[in-house]
Amino acid sequence: MTARVEEAKDASTGIEGDESIVIFASSFHTGDPAEDNLIECVTKKVQSGSSKLRVHPEGEFRDALFPWLEPRTAPQTAEDLPELLERPGVDARVKERGIRYIVWIKGDTERTSSGGSLSCAAGPGGGGCFGLAWWANLSAYDATIWDMEDGTRAGKVSANVNGTSVIPALIIPVPLIARTQAAACKGLAQQLKSFITETPSTT
Repeated sequence: MTARVEEAKDASTGIEGDESIVIFASSFHTGDPAEDNLIECVTKKVQSGSSKLRVHPEGEFRDALFPWLEPRTAPQTAEDLPELLERPGVDARVKERGIRYIVWIKGDTERTSSGGSLSCAAGPGGGGCFGLAWWANLSAYDATIWDMEDGTRAGKVSANVNGTSVIPALIIPVPLIARTQAAACKGLAQQLKSFITETPSTT
């Protein structure tokens, strides 16, 4: 596998102990919503380790902002979030829950190519598989971070992982799977924690 994790920071960041973040996927209307298991994975990993963050439950956040995060009314892009915050009562509901940052994740995992062949057969004397099959996946995700303290975009973190899985078989198949989504989740979560907890230097 090859992985690339990058960030683009628009403003200094930092978070207090009583503040939290909320992580949710882009609207399904955008065509490539982040998978639920990716969101769950990132949420779990940013809550672990020495620099763990408090994460507000996504479901409770959507319920609190009903109906503004329903599929037909949700922002279509991360850049539409300021319009959402201007709706009556939204800003107050966000602050009541101590949410400092909204993390909006967009992306997917897709198969980019495949090839080879694998055949299996069984007979009176036993069975087996022969051949070699392979496929390549790309997991590409972008996380846009909005600072609720001033309602501006703090920046963006992206993770792109390419990997090729192979199944060679000489009687018994031996799958060698490239878990690109898991690698993208790990890289995205680590970079998010660094991005958010980083405080500006003082002189």
